[in-house]
Amino acid sequence: MGRGDKEPRGGGEARTAGPAALSAAAVTAAAVTLVAALLVLRPEDAGSGPGSSMAETEALPKLREDFRMQNKSVFILGASGETGRVLLKEILEQSLFSKVTLIGRRKLTFDEDAYKNVNQEVVDFEKLDDYASAFQGHDVGFCCLGTTRKKAGAEGFVRVDRDYVLKSAELAKAGGCKHFNLLSSKGADKSSSFLYLQVKGEVEARVEELQFDRYSVFRPGVLLCDRQESRPGEWLVRKFFGSLPESWASGHSVPVTTVVRAMLNNAVNPSGKKKELLDNNAIHGLGRADSSLTP
Repeated sequence: MGRGDKEPRGGGEARTAGPAALSAAAVTAAAVTLVAALLVLRPEDAGSGPGSSMAETEALPKLREDFRMQNKSVFILGASGETGRVLLKEILEQSLFSKVTLIGRRKLTFDEDAYKNVNQEVVDFEKLDDYASAFQGHDVGFCCLGTTRKKAGAEGFVRVDRDYVLKSAELAKAGGCKHFNLLSSKGADKSSSFLYLQVKGEVEARVEELQFDRYSVFRPGVLLCDRQESRPGEWLVRKFFGSLPESWASGHSVPVTTVVRAMLNNAVNPSGKKKELLDNNAIHGLGRADSSLTP
């Protein structure tokens, strides 16, 4: 299971790829991923966090317009990854923020005119204290950072998914961020015996200690997406979920576009809660609140 940024990654993404020949190693990796996914498919996770209603769906256009009028600024961590990439696209399409900033280890190249006003701050995640100014002046922050143990090793995974995320959150809070959104994972639990879920749970708890005015945690199941890089093992995972009854599969997996829709629908909806925990079911509910992401 994994997600997000090529710099780093998070949540669990299954790629739509052609049925390329699967090596023994890829099949083994896919099998391990499936076992890990099944181990965290806990029924008690269902029902936490806000869902959607007809009234909320009908209110969305007004909520978005009210939100735009506030001229808020936003930053995205992990915009080069699958979830962050879609999130940036939809933020721009909805014109929700007066200023959009990407914070990452390298500058991204965009061809479309829609991206011409996007600000980019290039930072060294190993020396984030030297880049505190990049985190200043943002009202809302979305963190989609993450990598995998396979890609970075156990130590690298912990450094990215825990240390980089936590330090970024600390700098964002010091810089005036009011609403921090964290993309985590279904089954996140700091007491878990699985390193991935343990780290996700630990960083959730430590970010909460920073006391943002509003803290929203999203715990999707396996993320279904059209990944840019080829990963045959993840294609097999997607095929597995595609073979399941829709009601079961939707309880344990979710398209990246639905996660993004839930994030944005949640952001424009005022909340008096200090912390919101949205599980896979709640993400599906908010993500289906309307059929279009554009105003």
